Formats: sequence, C-alpha cells, structure tokens
Amino acid sequence: MTEATDSRPIVAITMGDASGIGPEIIMKALARADVYAMCRPLVIGDAIRLREAGAIAKAGLEVAALLGPEAARYAQGTVDCIDLGLIPAGHPFGQLSPLSGEAAYRYIERATRLVQAGAADAICTAPLSKEALHAAGHKYPGHTELLAHLTGTPEVSMMLVAPKLRVIHVTTHIGLIDAIRKIEPGLVERVIARGRDTLQKSGIAEPRIGVCGINPHAGENGLFGQGEEEEKIIPAVATCRAKGWKVDGPLPADTLFFRAARGDFDLVVAMYHDQGHGPVKVMGLEAGVNITIGLPVVRTSVDHGTAFDIAGKGIADEGSLVEALRQAVDLAPKRG
Repeated sequence: MTEATDSRPIVAITMGDASGIGPEIIMKALARADVYAMCRPLVIGDAIRLREAGAIAKAGLEVAALLGPEAARYAQGTVDCIDLGLIPAGHPFGQLSPLSGEAAYRYIERATRLVQAGAADAICTAPLSKEALHAAGHKYPGHTELLAHLTGTPEVSMMLVAPKLRVIHVTTHIGLIDAIRKIEPGLVERVIARGRDTLQKSGIAEPRIGVCGINPHAGENGLFGQGEEEEKIIPAVATCRAKGWKVDGPLPADTLFFRAARGDFDLVVAMYHDQGHGPVKVMGLEAGVNITIGLPVVRTSVDHGTAFDIAGKGIADEGSLVEALRQAVDLAPKRG
C-alpha cells in the first residue's frame, strides 16, 4: 500500500509522562496487528525510552528514531518515533520528575504542530502527570487545557466514552464550589451543542441527550439547593429544545447514567468532574477513552493516569490506548 493510496489516518501518539506507563502501553499497543490495520501510528516521544519500555514489556519491536514524519514507514514490527531526545537512558520509572513533565509538554507541542501542518490527522495521548507538568513550569490542569492553549481555542469540552456510555462535562478540573459558580445557561447550551455536533459527525443523526442536575434529585422543584437548576440549566435545555434537539433535563444524576447505559440516551451532560467521571470509570476503566471536543484538531486519550505504582513492571494494560486509537480513527478526517 503506497502513501498515495493509503487511506489509513496518521495518528500522532504522544508518549505522555516518561516515568509512567505511557511508553509501555504504547509498545504493547503497537505490537498488535489490529492497530496497524486501522491507522498509521506515529509516536512523538523518545526512542531510548520506548526501547527500554519495549524490553520490559517483551514487545519484540524495533524502534526507528526519526527527525520528521516524512521518514516514517508505518510497517508493523518497527515503531516509528519522532525522537525528541529529552529522556536519558535509565531515567527512573515510577517517580515524579520535572524532566518527564517538560518532555510530556514538548511531545504535545510537536504533535499539535504536525496535525496543524497536515502531517498527521489526529492526536492520541498517553497519560501525563499534572504534578510533573506543573513542576516543569507548565501550569495547565491537564491535556485538555494545554491543547486549548496550543491551538488558540477559547473553550473546549471533555467527553468520556466507555462501553454503553458517553459523557460530556460542563466543567472539569476546578473545585466543586467553583464549578457551581461557573455553570451558567450559555455554557451549558454550548456544551450540549458541541456534544451533539460530535455525535452527528460520528453518524448519529439525532442524538438523544440527557442533562444532569446539580443537586440531589435535580433539585426536586426547589427542595434541594438554591435554585441552581432553574437558574443555570433549565434555560439552556429550553433553548436547545426550541431548536428541535432531543434534549431532556435537568434529570437526577443518580438514575440518568443508568438510563443512558440502558440505551435511553446517546449522551449524558455532566455538570462537574466527579459527577461524570465516576460512572464512566465504573463502566469501563480499561476501555475508557477521553476525547477533547471543540478543538480544531482531533484528540483522544486513555482514560487513566500515569500509574507510577506499576510503571516499569511490564504489567500495564494497553486496552484503553487501543480504544483511544480506534476513536481517533473514527473521528479523523478521511484520506483517499
């Protein structure tokens, strides 16, 4: 299959925090034939680290250290890596490191430039450590906010996808009191719109969207809370319904996620981080995927952290990364 006729999207895979499980799960994932059948994987990271991780994981792969994407061959058995040369041999696994935090930032920065230049079609990120990122001087709450900054995007949303459940968040990496303050009808409406647009692009013509309340029982007509549902959520739902969209809410979160997993809704809109993350991780931590919605580039990610406690032991599971690659392929612009 030649470059001119190869319709598989090129997915830039960032290595994440080099002290975590990112290098291991990348090497395990790229040992799988099904990954190469669906995409052309291009790792942005450090070749030395990938070789060390591959040996630990017994992946049986070569690593080609590249200066740029033009030299990539995308042949199973050899991992194509744009080698930034930031991590020295023998760098410790499982320990917080500002060096790993700086490297994780540089991998994302390079991958973003590649997609913006048309040299890759999507970004798939291995996990980084927010603490290490901050220790390196990059004060972002996580990948989502970092990518928004790098692409000049004023507002994005986080969507989590697990088997039988999709959740988009109105707020994410802020405290609960701050989240409640930040929620307002315009923001809720924009998040609903971003989620609906993403599902329509993925082939769901008229997505059914359930919107969580903030308080227990969605406030139960003012019995709980200070009228947050009436002030912050109901106007947004009414605006969306006036457009003919299939949007219901605010609904009690304690039953909405069950109903969505049963098939009543295609998407749940969660108001804050733990409201959405908890159900998704119960449903499928190993197969969960994090998708940043609203960027000018496609970005998916594993839905787990750096797992310093098991890093460097060869036991990390690559399932979430493989699923994240699959989602990136589904969302990427089509070639050919």
